[in-house]
Amino acid sequence: MEMPTDAVNQIFALVTTYGLKVVGGLVLLIGGWALARWASHTTRRLLGRSRRVDDTLTGFLASLVRYAIIAVVIIAVLNQFGVQTTSLIAVLGAAGLAIGLALQGTLSNLAAGVMLLLFRPIRVGQYVQTAGQAGTVQDINLFMTELATPDNVQILLPNSAVWGSAVLNYSHHPTRRLDMVVGIAYADDMDRAMDVVHNVIAADSRPLPDPAPEVLISNLGESAVDITARIWVNADDYWPLKFDLTKALEQAFDAHGITIPFPQRDMHIVASSST
Repeated sequence: MEMPTDAVNQIFALVTTYGLKVVGGLVLLIGGWALARWASHTTRRLLGRSRRVDDTLTGFLASLVRYAIIAVVIIAVLNQFGVQTTSLIAVLGAAGLAIGLALQGTLSNLAAGVMLLLFRPIRVGQYVQTAGQAGTVQDINLFMTELATPDNVQILLPNSAVWGSAVLNYSHHPTRRLDMVVGIAYADDMDRAMDVVHNVIAADSRPLPDPAPEVLISNLGESAVDITARIWVNADDYWPLKFDLTKALEQAFDAHGITIPFPQRDMHIVASSST
């Protein structure tokens, strides 16, 4: 039994019309998928050459480029089959806005994480103070910054708090200035005490010669004359040298008969005669 000519023509027209659309859609999908992979790999390779861009941020941006291209390709394929993508885009935009409002705190942390990984104001291994906390940076991801205190307590900070706060980075510069303050009695010889401080500093190999150490009279206190030593050291030597000099100065003052006075205050009692 032969099919009617009209039916054959209709089937041929459908195959011709929609077959071409199907083929075009497949070509768009395959081409878009290949383009997305190429763009992702290219983005990862180009960003990987920069020392300023963290690996975490590189992977995030590469994935963002890939999925953005795939989203555009899907919209183009739907448009190929006559789907009204304008309404779809409006619906997706409204949904994205609603999700963004619901997750605005998380998105702010994400944006701050991108900025931290891009501009690198702090790095893993540095000792910093930020958002009211201080510790060594252990990890920076897209949402959280992890610190460890000197006694190894974990601190997790939202990236938005870190990015929105002042950062004191104690490890950024290779050298630091160590200020040592020690008090002597008013009855002691100031010049002799300053020479003792100079000799203690000179006996240690860790103070840097340039800038040269300074020993100054910095304050006339209630119970002592304060001597301040300003010493430039390598950042890694800051705390070990501070602890060692504290002990060495006390021992040197004892050996030379220089007194480190206890806090004291003179009181004058005025007796009034009774009438």
